Amino acid sequence: MDFNLKDARPIWQQLAEEMTTSIVTGEFPPGSRFPSVRDLAVQAGVNPNTMQRSLARLEETGLLITERTAGRSVTTDEAAIQAMRQQLAESKLKEYLEEMKKLGFSAEEAALLTASYGKETT
Repeated sequence: MDFNLKDARPIWQQLAEEMTTSIVTGEFPPGSRFPSVRDLAVQAGVNPNTMQRSLARLEETGLLITERTAGRSVTTDEAAIQAMRQQLAESKLKEYLEEMKKLGFSAEEAALLTASYGKETT
């Protein structure tokens, strides 16, 4: 897993978001074993306590399940994964519309621009 930490938000939040994306995009399929805290901390170049906090967040959201002796695995609840995917999409859309509003575009104009851009890239 590649980690791309860059903004001013707490590192554990950025890590949790990146791992959430990895789950909802299928990089870690439902039911698959998740890497250990130590392995992930080494990959991300962070303290294991920071990574543990990120993983605890994924457990809170229901995306990860911890089994005492077997470690962590991705939930098999595909509806929960799809709900999180939808939530992430809505969050990105809200960010996009807020940025377009700052540039003076209405929501309708932003939608038209997005639709025309989609035609150009396909």
